[in-house]
Amino acid sequence: MIAFPFRGTRQRIVSGESIYLRYPELADHSEWAALRSESESFLRPWEPAWPSDDLQRSAFRGRIRRYQQEISAGTGYPFFICSKDDDTILGGITLGNVRRGVSQSGQIGYWIGVRHKGNGVMSEALKLMCGFAFSTCGLHRLEAACIPDNTRSIRILEKAGFAREGYLRSYLKINGIWRDHVLYAQINPRHGRANTPQKQGEAV
Repeated sequence: MIAFPFRGTRQRIVSGESIYLRYPELADHSEWAALRSESESFLRPWEPAWPSDDLQRSAFRGRIRRYQQEISAGTGYPFFICSKDDDTILGGITLGNVRRGVSQSGQIGYWIGVRHKGNGVMSEALKLMCGFAFSTCGLHRLEAACIPDNTRSIRILEKAGFAREGYLRSYLKINGIWRDHVLYAQINPRHGRANTPQKQGEAV
């Protein structure tokens, strides 16, 4: 089990060349809300509809409480993406729906502030998250789904080594509309190649 750090520490969980990942804290509300607010028109087409109180402190407090429960249960690991230069919050990336047992898999979701897009931040964050999921959490498989016309997200996933596996019809309700998604996945490289299914009539 991966522990939730003592509140107020802003501990760096995963660190890269120009950014690091850390768990959100209640003290982050003002900075987070400002970034989300200024990025609203940029983010809304790709996200579930925002509740009317989404940016309020009370809602953020509930979000933090849920994050703590997920981390404690080992079912989710939400991170803020922060600049190593000045600790500014740049966006967020989450490893969610973690399943153990015979699955050993999880799903990745992410968002970036509008002023930070297009400069390689999310590509680096996704690389760090894959390392965390495969090495620290020991997962076997990571999945990510994106809307077919979200070309920016598709490029980021493919650059990170994710392979397209399928097309999911009416998969998620995004901005009030049920949208199709493209499914991408990556297998833990330490686990070697997957077994090839035996063809019908092939000798054993």
